[in-house]
Amino acid sequence: MTELTTIAFDIETTGFETEDELTAIGFDSAVSSRVFLNTGGTTPPIALADRVNDTLQTPIQLSLHDSEQELLTELVTFVTSTLTQRDAKLVAYNGERWNGGFDLPFLRTRLCTHGLEWPFGTLPYVDVMDVFEKRFNTSGDSLSGVYGELIGSELNDLDPFADSGEAVTAWEKRAYEPLITHNVADIRRTRALMDLAERYCSKSDFSMKSLDPIA
Repeated sequence: MTELTTIAFDIETTGFETEDELTAIGFDSAVSSRVFLNTGGTTPPIALADRVNDTLQTPIQLSLHDSEQELLTELVTFVTSTLTQRDAKLVAYNGERWNGGFDLPFLRTRLCTHGLEWPFGTLPYVDVMDVFEKRFNTSGDSLSGVYGELIGSELNDLDPFADSGEAVTAWEKRAYEPLITHNVADIRRTRALMDLAERYCSKSDFSMKSLDPIA
C-alpha cells in the first residue's frame, strides 16, 4: 500500500445539513498542497494567496471560485485530469467510515445537487481515523488531538482555530486567510498521520475501499 502516493484531503462547509454548501476543499501530497475556495461571489482580499503562503511558509496552490458550483466543476476537472492519473490513494480523517464519516457523503450530496459526476471512481480510499482508533493508544479521537499526542504541536500551532466549527463563522465573515490556513493544517495533519501509521502498522490494519460507483 505504501507504493501508492498518499493524497490527503479535507473539506470546509457552511454546516452539516443537506442544504449547506462547500466553502473550501484542500488536497495535500508530499509534493504540494492544492486548495479550492468558494468566495460566494465576494471580492477576496488583494494578494490572498501570497498572504496565506507567508503564513504557511510552505507554498500552496490556491484557486478562487465565485460559487459552489464553479468550485465543484473545477474540482471534478482537477481530480479526473490530475489525481486519477497517478498511482495514488485518497486519505481522510473521518471522511467516510463503515459507521459514518462526513467529507465524502457531503461531497456526494453537493455534486448530485449540481448535476456533476462523481470524480473519485478510480482512486482507492483509506480512512486513517479507523487505524488510530484500533491500533494506537490515544486519549482522544480528534484529528488535532491524535496528531498532538503522537507527532507534536507544529501543525496544531499553525491552525488558527481551536475547533473546526470556527471555519463556518470565518467563511461567513469572509475571513478567508484563517479558513484556508485551517484547511491546510487539517490536510497536512491527515497526511502526517497516514505516514506514521504506515510506519507502524501492517497492510491488514488498513481498510482500503473502492470509490468506483456501480453504474
